[in-house]
Amino acid sequence: MTKAANHETIIVLDFGAQYVQLIVRRVREQHVYSEIRPADTPVEELVAEQPKGIILSGGPSSVYAEGAPRIDPKIFEAGIPILGICYGHQLMAHLLGGEVAPGSQREYGHTSVEVIDPDLLLEGVVSPCQTWMSHGDLVQQVPPGFTNLATSKNTPVAAMADTNRHLYGVQFHPEVQHTPCGPQILHNFLYGACGCTGSWRPAAFIEETVAELRAIIGHDRVLCGISGGVDSAVVASLLDLAVGDQLTAMFIDHGLLRQNEAEQVIATFGPRLGDRFVAINASQQFLQRLQGVTDPEQKRKIIGEAFIRTFEAEAEMLGEFRYIAHGTLYPDIIESGGGATATIKTHHNVGGLPADMKWENLEPLRQLFKDEVRQIAAELGLPEEIVKRQPFPGPGLAVRIIGEVTTERLDLVRAADTILHDELQAAGLTDQIAQSYVAFADLRSVGVMGDERTYAHPVIIRAVTTSDYMTVDWARLPAEVLVRIASRIVNEVGGVNRVLYDITSKPPATIEWE
Repeated sequence: MTKAANHETIIVLDFGAQYVQLIVRRVREQHVYSEIRPADTPVEELVAEQPKGIILSGGPSSVYAEGAPRIDPKIFEAGIPILGICYGHQLMAHLLGGEVAPGSQREYGHTSVEVIDPDLLLEGVVSPCQTWMSHGDLVQQVPPGFTNLATSKNTPVAAMADTNRHLYGVQFHPEVQHTPCGPQILHNFLYGACGCTGSWRPAAFIEETVAELRAIIGHDRVLCGISGGVDSAVVASLLDLAVGDQLTAMFIDHGLLRQNEAEQVIATFGPRLGDRFVAINASQQFLQRLQGVTDPEQKRKIIGEAFIRTFEAEAEMLGEFRYIAHGTLYPDIIESGGGATATIKTHHNVGGLPADMKWENLEPLRQLFKDEVRQIAAELGLPEEIVKRQPFPGPGLAVRIIGEVTTERLDLVRAADTILHDELQAAGLTDQIAQSYVAFADLRSVGVMGDERTYAHPVIIRAVTTSDYMTVDWARLPAEVLVRIASRIVNEVGGVNRVLYDITSKPPATIEWE
């Protein structure tokens, strides 16, 4: 399912950029729909999609390197406005007759840029402007027909434009928060060069998705997996609007949930969906399959397959279904790999599904980011505790236990995690944190408790802030709060003698440990 056919669309061609997802995210923030395509997508396919514009992402390559990603230069003659960012800027200059050369000094991080000629692209940008650079090569001379718009200390062409053909390039990264003028530049490109009107809204998504689901499903029945999180809740709500009694929502307790979470899910969705809600306790089956497994990718695949096999076994008693619906999001698709984007981790509902699955997949949220789903959840009138619920991985605590998953370790993590969230709530910090949890590490360290030697496990606290879940920063929790959390955990949770706090951002880390 895709919304590209119903909205003015900006296509982002991915040259392996570290932040390609952010480009899409920033475009959507301007109420314009956007999707990623591989850099080698044929020009004919791109033109057939009738995009309002194309953005060429950054990437780690040099335009002169053997095997460096390329595009067909015919795209520049297709009449589609194009914006090149970093590598995309250099590639545009290189293919159109400009001069690209290795920089005498590489630029990484905050860089001041002086506007020479604002043209359309830099209109409204105050000069000098702070930008974020990350490059080795640079554009030394603009191609014929282009104007040099901006420069920096080490970059003679920091921005360029051929206004007649609506071709633009910037050496810096307007998609990152470190470039304060970035939203203005993207707005100028989207609304000035591409002529977008800004029709991408949650309410429009609901109406279109309900109609599309109704058309796809017809008179068939659909099974929807419910986890209790906002993603699956939105999917179930959309299906309820689309096909009503043809929907059966199934919650499978895989034994990897947080403290009292299964009871909360049943209490929330049972009354809302009545006899169309089915709860299954399959914790023993999942734990048996995970016995002895330590590799995180193997865990995800085992859990993904176990979910489907449990769905299949239980659904046989409920009649025939043609479709199964998941709360798959765009970051799940991206992180699971595709195109120039490396596989970060396989999401259980993407790469973890068995090839011989008997049902057809429905993933109505697969082009959305988490905050967009929250907006839609609020628009659908879902309870606030669901709308604001912290994300929780489908494999659950299995990927928060580094090493083998056992009943004892699950109990340990649950107890420590409950202490963490109790203390964050008591300190009034819950609303300031996007995601927080405790992870268990399968190693031991020496400690001393009650004048006696201990040889026990550490746990790791992870608390992050983010607006899009594609990049995150670690939460600056007050020291006194961390002290209370650590003290309670080592005193109240057996088997733990050390508490660590993860202060790594994403990237280079991910939110989860596995």
